[in-house]
Amino acid sequence: MTDLDNRICLVTGGASGIGRASVEALLLRGATVGVLDRAGDVPKGAEALIADVTDMEAVTAATDAFGGRHGRIDVLVNNAGVGFVGGLEDGTEADWRRVFDINVFGQLRTARAALPWLRKSKAASIVVMSSCSALNGIPDRVLYSASKGACQALMLALSADLVAENITVNAIAPGTVDTPFMTEIVARADDPAALRREFDRRQPTGHMLDPAEIGHAVAYLASPLARSTTGATLEIDGGMGTIRLKR
Repeated sequence: MTDLDNRICLVTGGASGIGRASVEALLLRGATVGVLDRAGDVPKGAEALIADVTDMEAVTAATDAFGGRHGRIDVLVNNAGVGFVGGLEDGTEADWRRVFDINVFGQLRTARAALPWLRKSKAASIVVMSSCSALNGIPDRVLYSASKGACQALMLALSADLVAENITVNAIAPGTVDTPFMTEIVARADDPAALRREFDRRQPTGHMLDPAEIGHAVAYLASPLARSTTGATLEIDGGMGTIRLKR
């Protein structure tokens, strides 16, 4: 699989979970990958770029260093994000600001920093990590859903702004993915086994998604083979948004 040979890719939050799986999928297909993350433990073969997406100066410096080494950036995968479980009355205003600062403004910061380098590519792509919670009403996800809904709107507006510059912008909306974050939620439950079954049943397929499934979708949107796909959302959610099962 070499469809990404010579593609220069920057992935935020690529040290774990969906981001790490995305990095591995890109590397597998021959891409050169930089990982912008607070942690330096990145997949073998990737370049570690230490920065926090809440720090515009650090994001710009890391992005410029990566882009400068390679002369351009072909693909930006805006993946870095945090979760939040709770309803309208849960959390503090500081919690709300933190989630939006990372999930929404973090994507804006990295996109702004990467844009000059994306413009040097002959076929550039931005992949926005959204969520099934932006497209479906899910209990106890008010704050998280609102932040991912903003990412959806960001993707659509950016795709309109950049289509004339041959830069595609798309989103991926995963269902419930079996990541370390979900493992922590399950472990804290009074009945971990029951909660895990609930998370599995949320998808009509009956199981949570493997992060690698999202990574392969990222690799598709990063490929020149997807050059006519822009302003689109890939819903990889086990049928959550479209299938209704008999009761």
